[in-house]
Amino acid sequence: MTIIVAYVPRPEGQAALAKGIEMAKERNERLVVVNAGRGGNKEDPAVTDALDAERIAALMASAGVDAEFKQFVRGQSAVAEIEALVDRLQASLLVIGLRKRTPVGKLVMGSVAQDILLSVSCPVLAVKA
Repeated sequence: MTIIVAYVPRPEGQAALAKGIEMAKERNERLVVVNAGRGGNKEDPAVTDALDAERIAALMASAGVDAEFKQFVRGQSAVAEIEALVDRLQASLLVIGLRKRTPVGKLVMGSVAQDILLSVSCPVLAVKA
């Protein structure tokens, strides 16, 4: 089976990554860390840079888990990319990170975490940053 971590280069992404590594070791499962964003002409803060991707790869290697880092920047939403990957890999668990937001912030900006929770076909573990 496979555990997927939805990673963003922020504290909530770090929390999800740490918990994903812990769960993969505990359950002896493969780990796939995915970073996704729309891409385009403007810089997307959800997309990790090469230095961070190397750091993630080194962290996974040192943890001793069967792990892979995937990055998708091809015009689809992060939710669509994650949902497709969950289905394709028949994931046993998806780990996401959450951050505290005000009610107005949730209303105005929407919630990727909520969209993921409502759309994926596997259990979701939400980790607070």
